Amino acid sequence: MSDGLQGPAPEERPRPEGRRNSQGIRIDPEVEAEPEPRRTTITALVENEPGVLSEVSDLFSRRQYNIESLTVGTTQNPEWSRVTVVVEEPDPNIEQIEKQLDKVVPVIHTRELGSDAVSRELVLVKMDADEPERVHAITEMYDGTTLDAGPRSVTVELTGSEREIDDALDALRQFDIREIARTGKTALARGETKTSIAPDRLK
Repeated sequence: MSDGLQGPAPEERPRPEGRRNSQGIRIDPEVEAEPEPRRTTITALVENEPGVLSEVSDLFSRRQYNIESLTVGTTQNPEWSRVTVVVEEPDPNIEQIEKQLDKVVPVIHTRELGSDAVSRELVLVKMDADEPERVHAITEMYDGTTLDAGPRSVTVELTGSEREIDDALDALRQFDIREIARTGKTALARGETKTSIAPDRLK
């Protein structure tokens, strides 16, 4: 007669998957919520040579990261360029973006900028010229400039933070906007903090 129920040995029993929360309840990894994405700005100092922007763009394309904008321009050193990327991704992906960018050979230094960074973008807006005086008044209200005014169209320039640009565009949409050209964000760290750090061999 058996002393008890027969079953697999302890080491043969299936182990439940998933971590336990603070109450000790095990969470199914398949239903555990994914980290929430957040919008942030990443800046990369790169060597100014042919193909660098293509390499950076290919990295984002291969990994299928969600890019909001990407800008590139020269710096105080003509041998360097600064790439500014705005992404919306969960924290683990943001960390991976920085690590992967650092592996690109022409990249000198990469970092995520804080929310207090000094940032600006520029937009050109072409509209119908039916009400040029009202267009001019709203453009001035947002510290913009009229670049071209003709009998049929008006083109203005606006510079500011992302929110300021969005607000200005909302105000101008009443004038039948024909075309918009928006640069995307460029940014530097605030105060004495260095935006990028170049190795001594490159200074």
